Amino acid sequence: MINSNFGQPVGFDLMFTIVPIIIVIGFVIVIGTVVFRGIKYAKNATSPKESVFARVVSKRMDVRQNSHNHNGQISHSSRTYYYITLEFDNGERQEFMDVKNLFGLVAEGDTGYAATQGEWIIAFQRNNGATM
Repeated sequence: MINSNFGQPVGFDLMFTIVPIIIVIGFVIVIGTVVFRGIKYAKNATSPKESVFARVVSKRMDVRQNSHNHNGQISHSSRTYYYITLEFDNGERQEFMDVKNLFGLVAEGDTGYAATQGEWIIAFQRNNGATM
């Protein structure tokens, strides 16, 4: 079908209308994600460090996998995030991201003083013999 005004197929105008909108939306999503992660990192990095007596109630891993296509070569990558859940004296529980590689050094049931900063756990000093 030919558009009599321009001599171009009807779908041609649609491409120049929708494609730029899709590109802008993708750009906004990428920039928004980068800004959001930067703000979240800055919030945690500038949070005060606190030390509190707690018990390790659980640990978990979150494995995220990505595939990339570079000129026909597909490469796979993965990243593992580690989390430790603490229970405090008042019974409240909170999950913290392990940013100091404590995951293999603590076990469920361990009690001691946990140093936290925002949503991160940055140290754990085991207290042998103490119970909550």
